[in-house]
Amino acid sequence: MCLNKETSLESVIEIIKEKLDLGGTVTFTPNGTSMLPMLRDGMDVVVLKKPAGRLSLYDVPLYRRENGAYVLHRVIDFGNDGSYVMCGDNQFKKEKGIKDSQIIAIMTAFTRKGKAYTVNSIRYRVYVSLWYHSRVFRRIFRAVKRRFRKLFPKKEETKKDT
Repeated sequence: MCLNKETSLESVIEIIKEKLDLGGTVTFTPNGTSMLPMLRDGMDVVVLKKPAGRLSLYDVPLYRRENGAYVLHRVIDFGNDGSYVMCGDNQFKKEKGIKDSQIIAIMTAFTRKGKAYTVNSIRYRVYVSLWYHSRVFRRIFRAVKRRFRKLFPKKEETKKDT
């Protein structure tokens, strides 16, 4: 029996942790835009398992922030204290100080439009490398685009202001 019911992660987190502790995997559809373009809000499905040890660069863990929020972001660096530095693919602000104790699971695969991609596939690895290393250029592009919109607003925006 399969239940396709939308529910909060908080309400099922203990069941998820138990399944992961028993060596199983968990699949769910993440919400939010922080991992665009790789994961689309409410459309793609991720497969998670319990990590075998320390995370590696570019791993995508599910972790719980100090404020209680659950987040699926990429490891982009390591702190001097052994903590992780995380960031969503569609974000530029780094989140520092994430500890191993906050890590719940790690993404092993995702499904988009019915096609599965594992984190070990060549396509995925090329995407991660290109996306991460183009970060500086994407940030500059976004800033230029924002300034251009301020200087030359669309006609609809101009009408709203008057």
